[in-house]
Amino acid sequence: MRAPVELQETSPGQYRGKFNLSMRGEWPLTIRFDAPGGKAVRLQFDLATDRAEMPIAAGGEPAGGAAGPGKMESGMPRYRAGELEVAIDIDPGTARVGDNTLLLELRGTDGQLLAGAQVQAHAEMPAMGAMPAMRAPVDLAETSPGQFRGDFNLSMRGEWPLTVTISHPQYGEKRLQFDLATDREGLAIAAGAAPVDAAGAQMAEGGADVITIDNRRRQMIGVQTGEVEKRHLVKPIRTVGRVTFDERLLSKVVLKYDAFVGDLKADYVGTQVEKGQVLFTIYSPELLAAQQEYLDSLKRARGRGTETRDDLLRAARQRLALWDMMPQEIRALEERGWPQEYIPIYAPRSGTLIKLNIADGSAARAGQTLLVVADLSRVWVEAEVFEADLDLVSAGTPADITLPYLPGREYEAQVEYVYPYLEGKSRTGRIRLTLDNPKGELKPEMYAEVSLQSDLGQRLSVPEQAIIVAGDSRVVFVDLGGGRLRPTRIETGRSAGDYVEVLAGLKAGDRVVTSGNFLIAAETRLKTGVQQW
Repeated sequence: MRAPVELQETSPGQYRGKFNLSMRGEWPLTIRFDAPGGKAVRLQFDLATDRAEMPIAAGGEPAGGAAGPGKMESGMPRYRAGELEVAIDIDPGTARVGDNTLLLELRGTDGQLLAGAQVQAHAEMPAMGAMPAMRAPVDLAETSPGQFRGDFNLSMRGEWPLTVTISHPQYGEKRLQFDLATDREGLAIAAGAAPVDAAGAQMAEGGADVITIDNRRRQMIGVQTGEVEKRHLVKPIRTVGRVTFDERLLSKVVLKYDAFVGDLKADYVGTQVEKGQVLFTIYSPELLAAQQEYLDSLKRARGRGTETRDDLLRAARQRLALWDMMPQEIRALEERGWPQEYIPIYAPRSGTLIKLNIADGSAARAGQTLLVVADLSRVWVEAEVFEADLDLVSAGTPADITLPYLPGREYEAQVEYVYPYLEGKSRTGRIRLTLDNPKGELKPEMYAEVSLQSDLGQRLSVPEQAIIVAGDSRVVFVDLGGGRLRPTRIETGRSAGDYVEVLAGLKAGDRVVTSGNFLIAAETRLKTGVQQW
């Protein structure tokens, strides 16, 4: 969108005009005029709604000078890359389509011109769509010790980032990047060095890994920052499980002798039974003989008057008790005086019949499970947790459980037990939670969604969106202030919601970029600062 200014000369050398901004935001202002002598001048200013200042962006500088890169005797802006001082400029001052000249001076720690350096430079327009990248090499030559000059040709208008590589036996290799564009005055350092003021002091923290993005471009990219600090992290662990029986509330009905089923009263799976209810009757020749043996022993003991101290009688009674005859049944046997052919078997607990392995008249072998009764007033939920998260889960870890067939219902629970082994094929560990089920809504074999909340405590962390994954590396942009950013490799730990634990590379109080990371990387070509990118 363009907002033209209707300028009128109100008096010699003074102009005034109105313009309309249709929305809030950045509106870079461009002014063109012919200076005395016919030379065309183009000035650019940073203009934005809700901002009082309108700083010069290109084409000139504030009257009386302004804070910025210092000037050498040659008048060129200068920068410091490690211990090396670089002065660099272009001629003409605003790059144009066609031939341009790059001027460069090198000085060492003593401030003297530095001989013996190898310098290479090129400008390159990035690829755009189907158009490949275009390179404009600079034909640099050392005109005198420490001073270089070279021509290069820009074939079209646009952005031509300039890369300068300096090699010296004493100072090593330095790689600097500058923002260069046609119709924009001068060069702006992007990475690899920091500006130096007129007194020779470095204006801001810098180095080969520091990049610079001006406020206008930061706002266009949408850069936002967040603070590195210790936060209370709670890691959610989501998994699936299934409802199953509480094994502590299961009862099996098993005989200790061979028998035959008489009248089966609990005759289908799912029937509800009460503790003490007759499930079925059985006939057993062994049990019948044991009853008769007890009655004979009882008769002899009474005849001798030794009922309370007769060992054979006591052994016969113990045998009946071990075969699960109840005390009232033994008393009834004594009163009746003859053995009962079909003995009732009672329910050991109240619950639901979940297994039935017999029918009327079927044979029942000793040790065979005939029936299984389950109390479903309390159930287990067993879930699988990935091996990587298993150390975060322990007895007492809180959890929320939902079931797909009960939308809107959520059950609160705690991990009751972590099984001490892994499932070999899935490489997961099994955990157990217990839920009350008074209404019987939770049925075994139902699927459940389990959300665990693992408390990690206070951990140094950054917002997750601040981290760029670069192969095996994790990279963040540390905001140094003044538009300067340093790509920094960090070591990360656990992630918890929107935050990631930082193990190394950052300290509390640092500010990191949380929005616009990838655009910054593309804008500044991060490979200059981070080799692994």
